[in-house]
Amino acid sequence: MLFYDRRLAQTHTRSSLRFQIRWIITICIFLISAIAYLDRVNISIAGRTIATTFRLNNVELGWVFSAFVLGYAIFQAPAGRLADKAGPRAILAAGVLWWALFSVLVTIIPNAGGWSLLLLIAVRFGLGAGEAVLYPASNCAVARWIPPAERGLANGIIFSGVGFGAGITPPLITTVMLHFGWRAAFWCCAAIGLAAGLVWYLVARDWPREHPWLRADERSLIEETVPLARSSSSETPLSWKRILTEPNILCVTFSYFAYGYAAYIFFSWFFIYLSGVRGLNLRESAYYSMLPFLAMAAGSPLGGLLSDRWTRRRSKYAGRCVVAAIGMAFAAIFIALGTQVASPRFASVVLAAGAGSLYVSQSSFWSVSAAIGKRSAGAVSGFMNMGGQIGGALTASLSPVIANHLGWGWSFLVSAILCASGALVWLRVDPDPVAVEPPPVSKAAQRV
Repeated sequence: MLFYDRRLAQTHTRSSLRFQIRWIITICIFLISAIAYLDRVNISIAGRTIATTFRLNNVELGWVFSAFVLGYAIFQAPAGRLADKAGPRAILAAGVLWWALFSVLVTIIPNAGGWSLLLLIAVRFGLGAGEAVLYPASNCAVARWIPPAERGLANGIIFSGVGFGAGITPPLITTVMLHFGWRAAFWCCAAIGLAAGLVWYLVARDWPREHPWLRADERSLIEETVPLARSSSSETPLSWKRILTEPNILCVTFSYFAYGYAAYIFFSWFFIYLSGVRGLNLRESAYYSMLPFLAMAAGSPLGGLLSDRWTRRRSKYAGRCVVAAIGMAFAAIFIALGTQVASPRFASVVLAAGAGSLYVSQSSFWSVSAAIGKRSAGAVSGFMNMGGQIGGALTASLSPVIANHLGWGWSFLVSAILCASGALVWLRVDPDPVAVEPPPVSKAAQRV
């Protein structure tokens, strides 16, 4: 570890004024992450207008929200395996093209007729299936490009794109809607995505050794500290049976289910909650609904920095598991308190603190899944993210049902209870990469 830290310090000193390709790739994924959340949150901002256009009630609108998350969840693990095999460069570029197409398809669904709701659900399901490649492919890139001691920060930067993209969505979509209508807002999202996909394909490579811009000192650092970068085919990919039965993967997946349930109440219903329940007007709702996402954008890299620092100075368990547990515990506290605040503006601030605390734990999920998965980082993180998205699909549909029967306060309290459960489960996780596929037994050994 001392050699490892010294090697990193020497490289940072020599290359402090140079572009480091691994961080350029990280920033590109950050931008794609932001645009992905622009594509998925836009419908919640335009939700009331779309509901009026297609004559939907809140429960039916919840089905449309859930369709995206369901498609996103179902294709997580296959997308991760595909990224492991085909490489993150082509998979992410193809994914961005897919998102742009399905964002446009939403705008050409006819208003009249009984098929409108089914078409909306089908298109949003398709968009979710396409976006499923994003984070498994990005984790695949992190496992190939980023030294383990920097993965907390790298994942923190990548997932701050979630908060950044979701944060700029309310004012952007609202402004475009007010001037040009909701369909123009979706076309705008598609155009931004296409531009980012082109930049990614030009800048990224699947492996460090393939990149023409990589300097010798950075390549040396990556190859010395990332075993996967120097011998990409020496390790047997994990079987699905191994992934489905590894206790650490199952614990992290359950915790990410709780995480996803809490996160998606902000992505799906927060804007509507502020405008429809708390009584803020459209413009106020747009600006106050930015707060949780800006808190996410701040909490994600902060959690990554803290996770890396505690990992180096204390232990992997402290840096990855304890940091995640603390973040989710504080999220539970703030979300529960936010439901009890009378002022809608102050409640927005308290709930935003809950969202920011939740995202302090974000990088731990992806750092641990990459460490466990190694050659199968895409498949392992895809399975984990499937759990998170199932939680998101559940909250998108269940929140208005709970609200109709018990009130919106209980919709948020359920997410707080799940956050507390996820925090406790993190304390049982071993962050060391133990899920190694046993070597195949030879036929001679089997005969013996």
